[in-house]
Amino acid sequence: MTNEKTRVILHAEDEPAHAAIVRIALQRNVGDVHLRQVGDGKAALDYLYRRGSYEDPAISPRPDLIILDLRMPHVSGLEVLAIVKKDPELQKIPIVVLTTSDVEEDRLEARTCGVDGYLIKPVDFDKFVHMIGELCVTWL
Repeated sequence: MTNEKTRVILHAEDEPAHAAIVRIALQRNVGDVHLRQVGDGKAALDYLYRRGSYEDPAISPRPDLIILDLRMPHVSGLEVLAIVKKDPELQKIPIVVLTTSDVEEDRLEARTCGVDGYLIKPVDFDKFVHMIGELCVTWL
């Protein structure tokens, strides 16, 4: 359960190492944040629409920020982005794509879908941790 000051972040990432870095970075850089991590785009949509194991709002509080990887199984990050940004109840939630893709076509498609931020995952651990801290300062 979260209190009124606790911010909720939904992080959709299929790579366990990247998910762990985000978790560590948040622990180091951000105060009262409730991190909910899912392993693919389908699970992110289930969480947001409170389906299946996320049916209970206590388990799936509305996020204040969504962080999406682009390339995930089942449903891609771009598909999740497009669905959320078309939904009147969810579209105001800021979505930041956090990806290894520096392909201009991916950036353009993300912008077309309404992404709020697009960040490239640094290879260096300390830079990755710093980026997550900056991301939270900007979007929370």
